[in-house]
Amino acid sequence: MRHKITIIGAGNVGATLAQRLAERDYADIVLVDIVEGLPQGKALDLLEAGPVVGYDSLITGSNGYAESAGSDVVVVTSGIARKPGMSRDDLVMTNAGIVAGVVRQASAASPDAVIVVVSNPLDVMAQVALAVSGFPRERVVGMAGVLDTARFRAFLALELGASVRDVQAYVLGGHGDTMVPLTHLSTVAGVPVADLIPAERLEQIVQRTRDGGAEIVSLLKTGSAYYAPSAAVAQMVDAILLDTRQVLPCSVHLRGEYGISGVFSGVPARLGAGGLLEVIEVALSEPDQRALGRSADAVREVVELIERSRTQIQADLPPLLAPPPA
Repeated sequence: MRHKITIIGAGNVGATLAQRLAERDYADIVLVDIVEGLPQGKALDLLEAGPVVGYDSLITGSNGYAESAGSDVVVVTSGIARKPGMSRDDLVMTNAGIVAGVVRQASAASPDAVIVVVSNPLDVMAQVALAVSGFPRERVVGMAGVLDTARFRAFLALELGASVRDVQAYVLGGHGDTMVPLTHLSTVAGVPVADLIPAERLEQIVQRTRDGGAEIVSLLKTGSAYYAPSAAVAQMVDAILLDTRQVLPCSVHLRGEYGISGVFSGVPARLGAGGLLEVIEVALSEPDQRALGRSADAVREVVELIERSRTQIQADLPPLLAPPPA
């Protein structure tokens, strides 16, 4: 029996992800969006590429969730980008309402699915998805660290003229200004990057990683990144559906790991059948541990903002900081 994946949001990230997953040819795909005709048109276009590329994946577009029933994985890309004049708090509240609405419908249609959250602000939206779905923490994970780590590896490879395959690195923490690139654990062909790149230049590369999404937005003028984000999600979906048990930096709900409890943060996580299998705790330097704690505090602050303003969302949100079911 083939796997089934639902992708909510048929924008650039969602549609590019659908293409990547269709070409893997191990699952049928449902592309869901509220815009009439958009998911249907993109799904049909992807379906018609099958005979050329050589995949048999069935791709369906829908404006509802009936077709998504029984999905093994649900990927949430829904939400809006920040608009001129919109405050950060307004963006958070708007996207919290959107994510709550789609997760409620998708989780009802696919009660055994693993949810992968891509919507921003990532760690906070994963918190919303966990609370609304009522799923255990193992079945709600956020995509951020895979993308941030890919950017960091790419920039290190560019700096050294090395193959990205030889660059090993991890970026932990929140998706944004509070991310924590672990420079002391980053290597190129086994050699620490600190031995290859002067400290000042390495810090510039770290900052470019933190600004990775904004750099692309500034170049595109309209829109944001989608090739790398979709590739990062596909890697996570591979790990879950193919049960590779690969360790990837993902946003997960922490229960004391790294001294953090009750909120999502990016940490090394083993993914496989059923979602999160294990949080891997690596030894951090004191500065990195403090930075990871500050990152988690920033997530908690935004979650508490939503808690205080829950009535504005009109999405019948449950308490976001309540422990998920075991």
